[in-house]
Amino acid sequence: MILKQRSNKSITAIILHYTGMQSERESLKKLTNPKSKVSCHYLINRKGKVFSLVKDNHIAWHAGKSMWKKYRNLNKNSIGVELVNKGHKYGYQKFTKVQINRLVILCRNLKKKYRIKNQFILGHSDIAPLRKIDPGEKFPWKYLSSKNIGIYPKKIKIKNGFQLKTKNNKAFFKNLYKIGYRYLNKRLQNRIIKNFQRRYRQKKVNGFLDKETLKISDILAKKSNIS
Repeated sequence: MILKQRSNKSITAIILHYTGMQSERESLKKLTNPKSKVSCHYLINRKGKVFSLVKDNHIAWHAGKSMWKKYRNLNKNSIGVELVNKGHKYGYQKFTKVQINRLVILCRNLKKKYRIKNQFILGHSDIAPLRKIDPGEKFPWKYLSSKNIGIYPKKIKIKNGFQLKTKNNKAFFKNLYKIGYRYLNKRLQNRIIKNFQRRYRQKKVNGFLDKETLKISDILAKKSNIS
């Protein structure tokens, strides 16, 4: 398998995935088979073992058709990290503590080496929200944020009726754009809202734009700079 090389300066993001396959063995087989046309830089199994599958200075095929801020097709600009998990199709699991702790160490090293900003530590569902849902609502984004990896909103006060639906879709999609999202097809807004909730409002993933979801997007948009 011939993979294109790239410079360190071109690496600006870390994209997190779950494998979505029935076993670690199956995942490794697919990720190392050129015919599958799927690869990643690192895979972390459920015991915390880290497999280095593609060198950082080579482009891996993990992001696919994707967008985030000014970047398109993020394979060329990102490090892809897969975590062994059966995913929604085969029985979605909680990620193990040792698995996440090894991910924290890996992300810290990659952040430092390539000067990656927290706004560019992303899930597959952030950069391709119309077709991907991983790493999903069980992924501990809040914990990672406490370790200075990625972003997560601070605790917000819940008022009476805070989860009532809102018709302020325009404000929500404007916030998403400021945060970095680029697939903003309003005909598929339920899918986009669900993926936003899978990351930032994991206790209730329903695809409805309510006041709480809108408030979270407000908080995140104020902290984001379009680049």
